[in-house]
Amino acid sequence: MGSGALDERRLTRLIDVGRTLVAELDLETVLRRVLEVARELTGARYAALGILNEDRSELERFITLGIDESARERIGHLPRGRGVLGLLIEDPRPLRLADVGEHPRSYGFPPAHPPMHSFLGVPVLIRGQAYGNLYLTEKPGGGFDEADEQSAVTLAGWAGIAIENARLYGDAERRRAELERAVQSLEATTEIARAVGGETDLDRVLETIVKRARALVEARSLVLMLEQDDALVIGATAGEVDRDARGRRIPIEGSTSGQVLESLRAERVADVRTRLGIVPTELGVEAEAEAAMLVPLAFRGRPLGLIASFDRLEGGPGFSAEDERLLLAFAASAATAVATAKSVSEDRVRDGIEASERERGRWARELHDETLQALGAMRMLLASALRSGEREREQALRDAVAQLGTEVDKLRALITELRPAALDQIGLAPAIEALALHAEKTQGLDVAADIDLRFDADGAAERLDPELENTVYRVVQEALTNAAKHSRAEHVRLRVAAVGAMIEVEVTDDGVGFDPQEAGPGFGLVGMRERVQLAGGRIEISSSPGSGTTLAAAIPAGGEAEPRRGAA
Repeated sequence: MGSGALDERRLTRLIDVGRTLVAELDLETVLRRVLEVARELTGARYAALGILNEDRSELERFITLGIDESARERIGHLPRGRGVLGLLIEDPRPLRLADVGEHPRSYGFPPAHPPMHSFLGVPVLIRGQAYGNLYLTEKPGGGFDEADEQSAVTLAGWAGIAIENARLYGDAERRRAELERAVQSLEATTEIARAVGGETDLDRVLETIVKRARALVEARSLVLMLEQDDALVIGATAGEVDRDARGRRIPIEGSTSGQVLESLRAERVADVRTRLGIVPTELGVEAEAEAAMLVPLAFRGRPLGLIASFDRLEGGPGFSAEDERLLLAFAASAATAVATAKSVSEDRVRDGIEASERERGRWARELHDETLQALGAMRMLLASALRSGEREREQALRDAVAQLGTEVDKLRALITELRPAALDQIGLAPAIEALALHAEKTQGLDVAADIDLRFDADGAAERLDPELENTVYRVVQEALTNAAKHSRAEHVRLRVAAVGAMIEVEVTDDGVGFDPQEAGPGFGLVGMRERVQLAGGRIEISSSPGSGTTLAAAIPAGGEAEPRRGAA
């Protein structure tokens, strides 16, 4: 390679390289290709590209070619643009040196650095602004000549054009990706909107939400939890999550999940192990999660639950601010879907309970108006037959009268169980007292009852909304039945009291206890929970085999209707 002007071979090569460089749209490929061609055209042993920081004061990146990975590790920190390298930053013009170490600005090289003498540096400009510098060193057989410099300058010109093209393409690709994700968000939101309009089954709505949300943020695992009785209950999952995770209860207090729920603010967690407050496996997440993103589900300012996503599959594991923005927008529509489905579900349960109560009332009226009257008439007829004096008939009639008396007592008890007259006539407290006496008489329980409902200044009992009175009565009734039937208890402590704006119910027995998670439908726990939740209250059942059972419920005393007064 001569020392004068560019020869035909190098000119032809530079033209070919220019065409290929400007056609390349991947920035990293462009940078690597520039280094390869620079070594090829000049014969340099080492080539490097130093890319300037935003204010063009020092090098932000330093890309090398010719130094292997082990040597790079031994060298340590890459240069930032001091010494001779800094000359091109201060004065972006070509610089050729026979021995870089002899220059007054030379800082020298680190101990593990390979020896370098000849040096050629040219700036890489984009629209007249410095982007970085191309550095070449160690040309075999002597220093770099003018032809090498012209080749490097021409290549740097092509590089500037190619780098700008690649950057513009990258920006366009990023904008396109953002638009695609915005469209994905719109599609996902539309899907949830369809669920609101056409699907009222809560389980299917939750299933739709978790699948769409996982796809939206490309998460490895995703868990949706709903607030229930001061805990978060897993309602649906997607991705690498244990199939049996649904239904698990996660405490709100002391966890990041609880903080997100209470503050209604999303949070991205970079270190799950130290920050989350709970182990991801408690949520059923199978893989060892590194990062998480928690987004609240809120409807009209009221928390319903949250969505927890773990480990982004692409570009992760951490989630970005854009992921958070998309999932928050999605969660707003998802919360509407959840609230709608829950409302429909609650309405169905309420309708079912109301229908059941109406049916109970009808049976009570029929038994009272027809069956009891008929049996009473029969008893009167049989009683008059007793006066006939016939000895054999007399004994038979006595037996029949006794049997009918027993049946009448049973029917009265059934009527009381279906719809206690005291509940309608004189209020909740007398009805519960009668219920406790009935449990002692028929079920053999020793019930210590403490009923302290509010009274007005004249001593008259304050009546509550009929639905609320019925809810409290049925909870006590079911609890006493369970104590006798399932716990096989002997002693029961019953407390029903007005505390502030709440009606508190507590029933504790000394029976054999049970595992609430394994309780079958005969225990009536689901029905009790549904009644209390529909009344806006909360219920907790504590029990374990061999240690008895305690039921504690708290129900708002006001409800939707104002308390009503009744005679004591």
